[in-house]
Amino acid sequence: MSSESTEVWTGWYRDRSGAEAIVITADGSRVATRIRGIEYAGASFAALSAADEGGQALTGCVLEWDLPLPVVADGVTQHATLSCLLTLGERADLSLTLHYGGAAFESGIAGADFEEALGRVRRQLPPGTEFGRRLLQAA
Repeated sequence: MSSESTEVWTGWYRDRSGAEAIVITADGSRVATRIRGIEYAGASFAALSAADEGGQALTGCVLEWDLPLPVVADGVTQHATLSCLLTLGERADLSLTLHYGGAAFESGIAGADFEEALGRVRRQLPPGTEFGRRLLQAA
């Protein structure tokens, strides 16, 4: 996917003060979101930091979002959804679940490495099944 292309996803932010709906943008080199009026951006979700708060890292919270993800099996493209759950605390923990063909393929907790978690999901897919497009590297 070109780094000039921008993806937009909706999701949820939760912490001790409550929850709020968020919009996440990713352009291949960075991700960004606005939470309670503060813009957070970074090279990855685990690296989100406040742009106007001295670069304070986003921590002590949970981010959830879904990505539409086409899956190709035997040359036929089908719609699937990749549900993402990122916990940012003392460390970052990411869990991915691909909802496809009536089944759920889970990564388990994979630290903060999106590609590693996605690889765990990919290895569970039936033979001859692959993601229909490349996901953004920034995720």
